[in-house]
Amino acid sequence: MHKGILLFVAVLIGLMIVLPASLVSIQTDGGRDAQEREKPLLSEGPDVKVYLTEEKKVVDVPLEAYIRGVVAAEMPAEFHTEALKAQALAARTYIVDRMQRGNFSDMEAMGEEAAAAQVSDTVQHQAYLPDEQLREKWKNQYQQYSQKVNEAVQATQGKVIMYDGKPIYAAFFSTSNGLTENAEDYFEESYPYLRSVDSSWDEESPKYLDEKKVSVSDLLQKLQEKTGKKVAVSAASGSGWMEVKKRTEGERVATVRVGDQDFTGRQVREALDLASSDFEWSIDENEITFRTKGYGHGVGMSQWGANLMAQQEKTAEEIIAHYYRGVDITAVEQDEE
Repeated sequence: MHKGILLFVAVLIGLMIVLPASLVSIQTDGGRDAQEREKPLLSEGPDVKVYLTEEKKVVDVPLEAYIRGVVAAEMPAEFHTEALKAQALAARTYIVDRMQRGNFSDMEAMGEEAAAAQVSDTVQHQAYLPDEQLREKWKNQYQQYSQKVNEAVQATQGKVIMYDGKPIYAAFFSTSNGLTENAEDYFEESYPYLRSVDSSWDEESPKYLDEKKVSVSDLLQKLQEKTGKKVAVSAASGSGWMEVKKRTEGERVATVRVGDQDFTGRQVREALDLASSDFEWSIDENEITFRTKGYGHGVGMSQWGANLMAQQEKTAEEIIAHYYRGVDITAVEQDEE
């Protein structure tokens, strides 16, 4: 086993030994409070230092409780259990990989309080909700949803997604445009397991299509604010002053010409807060209507795609194997010297 994860192996093995039933289903016996019944889940395991952005404080959260809070925040509890299991695997792998790398320098940009944390509770890393917020979110369905999410976490306990003996960068997002994206076509780094794959069933997602209107002046101003590039548009160019020059393998915009400047699809998406970098547009005088397919960056596992696969009786393992190519799901074991 790669030496970079020996610490996590040791800690997780300890967790598995002392917590044979740490992630228990919540029973509706009426004689004990739900929070007390959850105590083993919420009070054991190696800690993750999470920065709570609203409270502006860092809290230590046991690993499996952190995974529970991520799954509950990132994926609707109404989703199929196999999709929730796939999300739990991705969430655990993401944080194990991040902690193995040991680079938390991006936390400093969130403020002095955040500098001591390893991860935030935002989608910049993984969304996370503590139990008290889940009670508010789920209300009278708290018991039902809490049990369902707990079971998904329990079913994957101690397991991570590996490639070539190392935890992967387990990127995920909401909804594809019908294909996922090669990692290097959106992010700066290439990963052999984050390749463009079919996810055409995402057309059934309620987030598959979106539309947004912006003025021409807002477009130019926001692009300049985002990139520092000042765009000049010729009055003689008509409606042809915007043109897609290249698309990615995942059929998103790779490069678009705006006036006299080139931008990436990601830059336009982030500048205008578009749902996806797969966009087309129409221009009506001073107003541009952008029409997008998909929701999110498009790299890795589509969450709606995972749910739709699960509804077609695909297991969590099959979902993971589809969206992360050539990987293994590994239960950590003690390293043999």
